Amino acid sequence: MPYKKMISFTASVSALAIVLTFISFKNIRRPFENVKVEGGTISGTTNPAGDIQIFKGIPFAAPPVGDLRWKAPQPVIKWTGIRKCTEFSASPMQSSPVPFGPWSEEYLIPKTPISEDCLYLNLWTGAKSPKEKRPVIVWIYGGGFSSGGAGVPVYDGVAMAKKGIVFVSINYRVGVFGFFAHPDLTKESGRNASGNYGLMDQVAGLEWVKKNIAAFGGDPDNVTIAGQSAGSMSVNCLVASPLCKGLFKRAIAESGAEFLASREMQTSLLNQAEEAGVRYAQSFHVNSVADLRKISADELLKKPLASRGPIVDGYVLPQSIANIFAAGKQNDVGLLTGWNENDGVIFGKMKNAEEFKKQAEQIYGTDAARFLQLYPAGSDEEAAASQAAVSRDMIFGIQNYTFANLQADHSRYKTYLYRFARRLPATGDYVKYGAFHTGEVAYAYDNLEFVHRCPWEPVDHELAKTMSSYWANFASTGNPNGNGLPLWPAYNTKDFQTMVLGDKTTAEPLPGRAGLDFLIKNVK
Repeated sequence: MPYKKMISFTASVSALAIVLTFISFKNIRRPFENVKVEGGTISGTTNPAGDIQIFKGIPFAAPPVGDLRWKAPQPVIKWTGIRKCTEFSASPMQSSPVPFGPWSEEYLIPKTPISEDCLYLNLWTGAKSPKEKRPVIVWIYGGGFSSGGAGVPVYDGVAMAKKGIVFVSINYRVGVFGFFAHPDLTKESGRNASGNYGLMDQVAGLEWVKKNIAAFGGDPDNVTIAGQSAGSMSVNCLVASPLCKGLFKRAIAESGAEFLASREMQTSLLNQAEEAGVRYAQSFHVNSVADLRKISADELLKKPLASRGPIVDGYVLPQSIANIFAAGKQNDVGLLTGWNENDGVIFGKMKNAEEFKKQAEQIYGTDAARFLQLYPAGSDEEAAASQAAVSRDMIFGIQNYTFANLQADHSRYKTYLYRFARRLPATGDYVKYGAFHTGEVAYAYDNLEFVHRCPWEPVDHELAKTMSSYWANFASTGNPNGNGLPLWPAYNTKDFQTMVLGDKTTAEPLPGRAGLDFLIKNVK
């Protein structure tokens, strides 16, 4: 073939290949390109690699605005056509996020949008067919029940989807919009209860998952709820709630539960929450809840609500969580739980050694000597370390320890306990925070890439790989163990074996258990 003709022929073949490739690419349909869910049909997007499909901002309830403010979540408003679900919805109504302490932007909601219209969820899946029945994790964020949202960077679901999980994150109402009780709301509810709107949002999200997750290759009968801080407390509430029967099979509770009363975020009784609600309403000089519903969300945020967080309302929580567990009325599920080495949160001035000793004597009387053996104060530096340890143990340690003990002794399923001890590598002021509250989340869901302030080391990437594999395995089978992973023994109340997740991953008897037992015995 003459040279010029050969060039022309080669160019024609190349052009034809490009055209065929384009036609072929154009005709490739993603497994879940258009998905029919409750309310209508949605479309999503993919990650850059194209192996994970992502759906953001899927509505699971009607917008809780206007007359629906302070009502149980209502059914989704139907739509026509294909709804694009490619962006996070607004975060729940709250103050604008401002970094503080160890919590930089990676751990906070986006600055905008923030709105009462927030009842949406997000979903990541690597399934290729609706028939796959992959295990599901439903993530519930923290934020002290007054802040937070599903759009936080370290809550991304791609890495877990790559491990075979269908990962879902849900929004729920927070602050006065999520936990406001009032006698008039109790009367109009038809359930003689009010206040737990945030928890009811979580239940509605789980109900959506039960009905719709199979369309994305998820198994509606293999759902694990997971949360951190207030999200972990929420997990504890959902395990206790009769409304959640059959909605999930396992629970992951990271740093938070609702068993004991001596803590910063305690469950209120309905009458207490109603009284706080009445005082709150009176501060706006209105005559009815209907008038209060007409006040702008921004104005409501300007005044604090004395009662915050879950309420023993007789409906979502028929009794205190401690009493529900004591009566064996909780949902029996597998449990993976634990807390962090530096979970303690202290705002304000540290006491010196003498002040700390004096306080111990005032609180514990004749038991003060034992307390100071467990939390020593031989110097100001040692007293400061003990105060951080007491804060950790009182706010989180005794809660998750109690949760693990009750499950280990009374559940049909195995319990796994961890202690996260890796001091996050950092520079500047962040160095002092160590294995801080929320620090484990980026490891557990293999999202170190979203934390930009840390000079990550090989041990961090290895720990993230290990932890996320444990979490995914637990969600899949109820057992975190798998090939190539250090053995994580099930927890029991005889040898208290705990997986310490730090520079090394090893199982050992629970560190600091004597202090936890002392504090539980002396809760005041």
